[in-house]
Amino acid sequence: MASSKLDEMDASELLAIAREWSPWDEPPPSTIPRSVRLPVELRPDLALVVQGVRRCGKSTLLGQLIARYGLDRQRCLFVNFEDPRLASDLDHSILQAYVEAFEADRGHGGATYFLDEIQHVDGWQRWLRAQLDRARNRRFVVTGSNAHLLSGELASSLTGRHLTVELFPFDLDEYRLAKTGAKLIDFLRDGGFPAPLTSADGDRIRRAYFNDIVERDVRERVAARSSRPLRQLAQMLFESAGSELSVRRAAAALGMAPDTASLYLDAIENAYLAFACPYFAWSERKRSVRNKKYYPIDTGLRRIAVTRAGDDRGKMLECATFILLRKRYRDVYYWRDRGEVDFVVTKNGDPVPIQVSWDGPTERHHKALAAFYEAHPRSAEAVFVTAEEFGRGVPELTPDA
Repeated sequence: MASSKLDEMDASELLAIAREWSPWDEPPPSTIPRSVRLPVELRPDLALVVQGVRRCGKSTLLGQLIARYGLDRQRCLFVNFEDPRLASDLDHSILQAYVEAFEADRGHGGATYFLDEIQHVDGWQRWLRAQLDRARNRRFVVTGSNAHLLSGELASSLTGRHLTVELFPFDLDEYRLAKTGAKLIDFLRDGGFPAPLTSADGDRIRRAYFNDIVERDVRERVAARSSRPLRQLAQMLFESAGSELSVRRAAAALGMAPDTASLYLDAIENAYLAFACPYFAWSERKRSVRNKKYYPIDTGLRRIAVTRAGDDRGKMLECATFILLRKRYRDVYYWRDRGEVDFVVTKNGDPVPIQVSWDGPTERHHKALAAFYEAHPRSAEAVFVTAEEFGRGVPELTPDA
């Protein structure tokens, strides 16, 4: 194996670590069902990949899959590769060692392997491809907190051998299950990270999350000497949410080269800390010459990370609407010319302009829409997202089946 520490671990020690993560002794606790679109079945020839920001509930979702797919929990092995008892420099031999140890203990065939934070294991994708190609009645579910690592390696090594789902912090419906009787403004202030919602130290936990994501999922990815400029850039994105960001100006403000700022922005987005919202145009060239907007993964995380967030409910609603659209459509844009359209998505092949306002559209919103329709006359009817409409789940923006 890759490390002498791991070389010294025998099968019983590996299984002892797995026992603390696996539901062998008692079933997983009752948790809030997640609104994520899952495949109909788990198959030996297709891995299920769950991606999402750190601490959004990926490990909890894995436990829910036991009931979802009617699995025998005695034949489910869970391993979290951020467990400090496992070596830091892991390679695919740890995966093989776990399979051999578990099947020597429980018998061959019919096992399901839940491999949490798999990006810490070097060569995992080639090993998993070999497992799926042989399809020995083993099923694999893997999770990760870095979209670039997973998407890039999956595309190159696991083409046709995986299904991917993204998990986000709680949406409004899930939040209301966690906090009965809560209002929309409570959700916008708290955000949807599960653990802080039931803790008296909620904001302290959110600050720890922000720092952990920057340090462990962003800084380690770009090998930056210090996390300070990364933290400052993330805070700048959060503060300017909904406004166009000039990479050159951001780089100048932080005293770094534009290429470095671009690298850091990509790492922040790949860690699911913030998302880019590009300009809407059918032409890729026209999109590429315009600045992007950025939106935070979570309104509660934004509130604790910036210095001037205040209680701007309109801005919080805009941020939450972006995440709702990002979950439903993945590709979300903005448009600006003679006025600004907050968001644009495509449905049935047609652009749908979306304006966000707490109480309802103003003259400014209507003027911007008139300019948008002049530029894109074949667009669908506009959708106005108000606080009331958001509370209903914005049914007009249900994506195509």
